[in-house]
Amino acid sequence: MRGNSFYGPFSDGGVRLELTPTTNSPLAIDVAESTEMRIQRLISENPVVIFTRSSCCMCHVMKKLLSAIGVHPTVIELEEDEIAALPSTAAVTGDEVISDGSGPGEAPAVFIGGTRVGGLESLVALHLSGRLVPRLVEVGVITDVVL
Repeated sequence: MRGNSFYGPFSDGGVRLELTPTTNSPLAIDVAESTEMRIQRLISENPVVIFTRSSCCMCHVMKKLLSAIGVHPTVIELEEDEIAALPSTAAVTGDEVISDGSGPGEAPAVFIGGTRVGGLESLVALHLSGRLVPRLVEVGVITDVVL
């Protein structure tokens, strides 16, 4: 039985772990779990999660923006055939629906508090409108903010 293997720190402060099916980590892969169920589980278990493709520069910008605010999202890199399983729901903030037109099968996609915000454009728009930080406070990932 193998456990987690540490590969070393990344420049943005994250670490890379190899997760085996025998681990109890919430990021572990259960081979019996469908892609759709795994994505839904990861969305519900992580307050801020980004689903991305390999080497996605937009994901890097999303991580940098959230990191500058003090949030370190869970980033899940999906295979091309898994991206189609991403749910397509727009974020509702107050009385407004925010959507960048992204639908299922489009990545990167950020979810905050279980709700799809959309891609990079939607995340930046939420930030520029002053609604990103209150949303992050609402889901409990930021606690020391004066609004």
